[in-house]
Parts: sequence; structure tokens; C-alpha cells
Amino acid sequence: MAKSALRDKDKKVLNIVVESFVRCGRPVSSGAVSQTRRIKASPATLRNIMSKLEEMGFLSQPHTSAGRVPTDRGLRFYVGGLLAEKPLPEERIPSLVQEEFPARTADLDSLLLQACRTLADASDALGFVITPRIFRLTFEHLRFIKISDRRVLVILVTPFHMVLTETLESSLPLTQAELDAASQYIHQNFRGRTILAVREALMRELPKYRMKYEDMLNKLLELLRTSIDQEGQDRIFLQGTSRLLGKDGLSDLDKLRALFRSFEEKAALVRLLSDFISLDRVKVLIGSEANFPDIEDCSLVLSHYGYGNQVLGTLGVIGPKRIPYERIIPLVDRMAKRVSLAITVFGKEVSL
Repeated sequence: MAKSALRDKDKKVLNIVVESFVRCGRPVSSGAVSQTRRIKASPATLRNIMSKLEEMGFLSQPHTSAGRVPTDRGLRFYVGGLLAEKPLPEERIPSLVQEEFPARTADLDSLLLQACRTLADASDALGFVITPRIFRLTFEHLRFIKISDRRVLVILVTPFHMVLTETLESSLPLTQAELDAASQYIHQNFRGRTILAVREALMRELPKYRMKYEDMLNKLLELLRTSIDQEGQDRIFLQGTSRLLGKDGLSDLDKLRALFRSFEEKAALVRLLSDFISLDRVKVLIGSEANFPDIEDCSLVLSHYGYGNQVLGTLGVIGPKRIPYERIIPLVDRMAKRVSLAITVFGKEVSL
């Protein structure tokens, strides 16, 4: 049955049930709804409304004669109402985001790790941040540093003055002199482009420079080809995993072990979350909506951060389905904006 079939009174009862369940974690009875005094209706009318909501799939009854709990569909309806609010209420944003988040840093990893910690602390759940893919970012400066014969550190400075590093594995030995020549060549010819674009250009242009640069460019191309082919190993910061222990709805130890294994196997989680990177303000995935079996008992609240119109990555919160959405949604929204602004106005005071 369509959402439009719900009357205003039905919607109000559903919202009361969801809010009561999120707050207390127990089935909600018609008597409990009546005691909130937020709706004028007799107990019999409330029982009929809740029975109707159950038939429509918004509520379920765990046990006969027990109260009712919201289904994923009921939670989705409630969250849809919160996401429709404009603007998100300022008073719902924890002071941690406003007071403890760093205002300036040139190290993007430090910025994102602090954002992840703040999300975990402010939500009392698991905070996550997916770092940008270094190969897909435009660079202002690029430097290669030899660590060993076959390991190279890439230092990339973005146009917005953030510094990213990545260790690459080379199948061919490289000297620091060769790496310096490669850095100079790339800076002179490809500044303002991405490392991916550099690799593609080198593959096309290598014959033009065969006499002068053949050996150096061959080694550089091999280094980039090997490393970019392994790009799927994206990094994700996770903070607050232990906070999920003992949470209502996540008390099954076998499920928790599976959940933690999923988090440890970060590549799968990154693929899941990367699928939802978009220009939407905030996205909420409830239970089975994520299509990821190990987190079907969880909800994810996520948003993107970026620079200008370029989406760099995703951040958010993972917790039980009864997380306080009215507080977590504004938290994630504000954190995404704050990270984006910190990146954009690096070196200036950030005050949102």
C-alpha cells in the first residue's frame, strides 16, 4: 500500500512509535502512545491505527499481546520525514562537532582521522571515513621518494593544499636520480591533472621521447601501471568498533563477530559505501537496504565530502537500527560540510 494512504493521524502514531522504540528499545503499546499526550484519540482508536500500520508493513508485533516495533519500512518512513526537514536543526548537532574538530591541518589523513573519531564520540556508535583515491586527485605538486629498490613513496599536494602520501611497489629497481627526473618531467608536463591521466598520457606519448627518456619513462610507467592496477585497496578509517558491543539489536555474538570480520575486511565495506557516493546531502540505509548481509541489523547514515564539485570520499556512522536518527542525521550532515570547508579554506579558521 502506498505511503500516501497514510492519514495525518496514522503518520503521527507511527512517528510516536518509532521515537519511543528508538529511545527505549522496547515494543510500544497503544497505552504508551496515549500517555505521550501528543495525539487526541481513544485507546481503541489507537489500537486500530496500530493494527492498520502493522497490516501495511510499517509495524510488527514480536509477541501476541505485546506492543509493536517499527519495521525497516516504518523506520524508512520516519527517516524520510527527517531528511525532508530544511534546514537541519542546529540544536541537534553535538557540541563535539563545533568545538573539538580541528580548524586547520595540511595533512588530510589527520583531518579525516579526527573527523572519524569525532563521529564515533558524538554518535556513541561506529564512525567511518573513506579516504580519497590519490590516483584520481588533481595535483599541484608531485614527488617520488625512494624507500628501497622497489618501494617508492609518492607525495601529492592538491590544488587545495592538502598533502597525501602513498607507498607504491615497483617491479623494476629505481634510483633516486631517476625518480627526481620523473618528478620534474611530470610537474612540467602534467601539473593540474591526475596520476591516472599521467599514466594514460605516458602510454600514448612514450614513442615521442624514446631517445631521451626511454629508460626512465619505462620504469615510471611500470610503477604507475602496477600501483594503479591495485587501486581497489582503498583505505577506510574506523573508530568506535567496541561501542557496538552490547547495543540493543546487536547482542548476538555470532552476528557481531561476522560484523567485525566485515569491518576488518575493509575492501568489501569500501565497495559497499562507495556505491552510495553522490551529491545527496545525507543518505540513510536501514537494515536490508544496504544489501550487505552482515550489517542487516544495522543502519548507516552517510554523506560525502569534497572540494568544489569534486566528491572526494564518504563519511558517516554505523549503528543499530534504533540509533537516534534525529541527532545522527544532522551530525553526519554537519561533519561532511565541516570537512569540505576545512579542505576548501585550508589555513583559515573554520567556524560553521
